[in-house]
Amino acid sequence: MTSDYDWETGEGLSGIDDPAAVDAAFARGEQHLGTAVIGLAFTCPPAVASPRIVRAMRVLDASRREPAFTAAGVVARLHGELTPDLYAALRDEGAGGVAENAIRDTLTYVWFRKLPPWFKWRWLLASVRNTLQGWWLRARDAVEEARQAVRGRSTPGSV
Repeated sequence: MTSDYDWETGEGLSGIDDPAAVDAAFARGEQHLGTAVIGLAFTCPPAVASPRIVRAMRVLDASRREPAFTAAGVVARLHGELTPDLYAALRDEGAGGVAENAIRDTLTYVWFRKLPPWFKWRWLLASVRNTLQGWWLRARDAVEEARQAVRGRSTPGSV
């Protein structure tokens, strides 16, 4: 099936299901490795795709690393779990950077009890932040509605 893959243009790599072809592409230093590891994330079990995703996170240059983190998010979404190596790579990269979306996908799609301690703390912080932000927004809206009522204006959405 490797004949369906065009490493020069990236055509067909999003459906790659051959880990050996990706390993060979690493050895050749192909340009579209990020797309290939996303393809592996879609077509292979986490244990097969994970070593290649982690390798892409670590060896690709900064401009080509983002797809590797997208692949980690795909694994979390599809399988509801990550391998210890993927957890470690995401933790090493940290929140707020290129790994932010993959970390959020992990916190959303992996059960809390399956998360390692660092991710449990991230989940707790995100939950507290989201709750406080919701309270703040509701309070701000209530103050704005009261201000509008005192001024005698109707609020948007009222009849």
